[in-house]
Amino acid sequence: MVELKTDTSIDAMYTAGQVVGQALTAVRKAADVGVSLLELDEVAREVLRGAGATSPFLGYRPSFAPVPFPAVICTSVNDAIVHGIPTRYRLRDGDLVSIDCGAELDGWVGDSAISFIVGKPRPADLRLIETAERALAAGIEAAVVGNRIGDIAHAIGTICRAAGYGIPQGFGGHGIGRRMHEDPSIPNEGRPGRGLPLRHGMAIAIEPMLLAGGEDGYHAAGDGWTLKTNDGSRAAHAEHTVAITETGPRILTER
Repeated sequence: MVELKTDTSIDAMYTAGQVVGQALTAVRKAADVGVSLLELDEVAREVLRGAGATSPFLGYRPSFAPVPFPAVICTSVNDAIVHGIPTRYRLRDGDLVSIDCGAELDGWVGDSAISFIVGKPRPADLRLIETAERALAAGIEAAVVGNRIGDIAHAIGTICRAAGYGIPQGFGGHGIGRRMHEDPSIPNEGRPGRGLPLRHGMAIAIEPMLLAGGEDGYHAAGDGWTLKTNDGSRAAHAEHTVAITETGPRILTER
């Protein structure tokens, strides 16, 4: 069931979303050659603590997971698509890093993700990240009253496919509010004019995931959480929490 949020609730989600944006900004600033993924997780923890927020990621355990998630951010590097667990791995020059972060504040949740390069970037990686951001922007632009979920999915998928990138099947965005994952599901590819109508008060996380190799295949790594590309190609992830309103989409996780 899709819960429609009041304008007051959307304002509260915006406040939680700003904590997410602050955490991602701090992590991006701290990310450098030689910094470990665990150190980046600690940076995000400090931001959450300072804001009086908690993490919806920490301790989260969906049905597929062998253990609860042990961190407050997902750190997916190079061929890792999403859900990477922070480890002692130290960042290297040219690494492509995707950071996913959530925050819960006063009972409301925000969720967002960014991708970036540590050190000297490769042009192909910059193009991949830029395309992920364009796909996210297109999905947000389609998130208007009167459209349908398929319009968001089609906007995202069109940009990804036109650039020659793969899309991991079965993964995408989701509803969000009191919980991190609510109805409805927001695919990253679909047919326009199909699916649930978009209404004022819906809050969703829109999150394109792009695979540089052009294949849609992925596999779970040994930790049971991290998804990796089958062909070893790099991946990028971009995400915002968005409220659908009568005056247009409102980004709740601005950075």
